[in-house]
Amino acid sequence: MKWFIKLASYLFHPLWMPIAGTAAYFMITPRFLPEPIIKAKLLAISILTVFIPIVFYFLLKNLGLVKSLQLANVKERRLPMLFFCLILLTVLNFILVGEEYATLWYFFTGILYTSIIAFTLNIFKYKVSLHMMGVAGLTAFIICISFIYGTNLTYVIAFLLFSMGWTASSRIQEKAHSSSELITGLFIGALPQLSLLLFQHIIL
Repeated sequence: MKWFIKLASYLFHPLWMPIAGTAAYFMITPRFLPEPIIKAKLLAISILTVFIPIVFYFLLKNLGLVKSLQLANVKERRLPMLFFCLILLTVLNFILVGEEYATLWYFFTGILYTSIIAFTLNIFKYKVSLHMMGVAGLTAFIICISFIYGTNLTYVIAFLLFSMGWTASSRIQEKAHSSSELITGLFIGALPQLSLLLFQHIIL
């Protein structure tokens, strides 16, 4: 049972969440987008939000600035988080250009705001749960696009809600976070997504 709980830390690592949300959007959106365009966007976002951060992590590890991919130490998180904010700005300004990607633009803006809040808390030596931020943000995004597009995603949302509890249990079992750090991660992950996407729905 312990291995199953621990598995959540890898399946729902925050690095996977942006590309997971992007893939979900392209599968759910009623907008018609040519398949080559979708593949190009998925490839660009996966390179920027997954592969480049991993390369950056190994660079930091070789320099002795981080010890593990979990970034357990508060100081270890600062450079990766700042670097990730710059990557998100790159995605917003160069990859998601155009009205047809407005919902994704708001999704990544929400991730950026969440990352900035987490980075600010980190400066004050508060180690918020990045795992909970990621899975809560993805869950909020799926709930919002289900509402915006009138799509029944009950089973997907139920699984993501289960995944939030699964992830929280995993982080507690590994003694990586306190309950307050997990709850903080949940709120700063979900609230920017809910507020931005619902705002988009209201103004459109």
